[in-house]
Amino acid sequence: MKAVLKVLCALFLFAAAPAVAAERWQQLPAPAPMSKADKTGTAPVNGIDMYYAVYGSGPPVLLIHGGLGYADIWGAQIADLSKDHTVIVAESRGHGRSTRNADPYSYDLMSSDYLALLDYLKIGKTAIVGWSDGGIIGLDIAIHHPERLTKLFAQAANSKIDGVIPTVMENKTFATYIEKAGEVYKKISPTPAEYDAFVTQISNMWASQPNWSDDDLKKITTPTTIVLGDHDEAISREHTDYLAKTIPGAELIILKDASHFAMLQDPEGYNKAVRDFIDR
Repeated sequence: MKAVLKVLCALFLFAAAPAVAAERWQQLPAPAPMSKADKTGTAPVNGIDMYYAVYGSGPPVLLIHGGLGYADIWGAQIADLSKDHTVIVAESRGHGRSTRNADPYSYDLMSSDYLALLDYLKIGKTAIVGWSDGGIIGLDIAIHHPERLTKLFAQAANSKIDGVIPTVMENKTFATYIEKAGEVYKKISPTPAEYDAFVTQISNMWASQPNWSDDDLKKITTPTTIVLGDHDEAISREHTDYLAKTIPGAELIILKDASHFAMLQDPEGYNKAVRDFIDR
């Protein structure tokens, strides 16, 4: 764990150095401004207070952010999808405006948090658009609670830890994301001085999870699309192909000139990919 924190500290210093990103997939644009929510609040779930916001009306879609992220990442997707969908965004335990407790992090626990939030909002079934950890949470729900899903759009997800590219922590764009996530945490978290403690806690999960077998993935009956940017820094193409081949009936989408942060780099293309799938 000390090694993980040392790497993160080094990344903060590394990311602070000026850099010129010539290609779209090397850039990390700021999220689009958030639309005015129809409803916001915190839901008491599993011993924490989970921040959420709801926009628009129509078939529900739940947007789940990645590790160290926050709801505002989805600004461009909310603006588009809320035109004809009920869009729910939330912040995972310990992320953004949500609190955390001493319970060890696990994808099962975080999935339980999101299901409890849907219960709180009286939403029986929803489509999920999940990015990174959000995609993994989507896979967890698809494996264990398929009755709650209509469709799953899982971007940059992995089912085993060996799906992560070993050099991800050396990548400039990823380093910049970690730095910016820490800055946002200090501004909006109810525990702004506890970023390091939060990272330590969630890193314990990342060291060993997820770890699903082929048989686990073959249980998935939810219509699923596995998605990856063609320059993803964190998840390998080989592992992504494996997911798409192993999950029954899964489709594969490779987003052009995009990385792990495709929703920020190419919001129009990302929104089209989402709509082409969930609105079919």
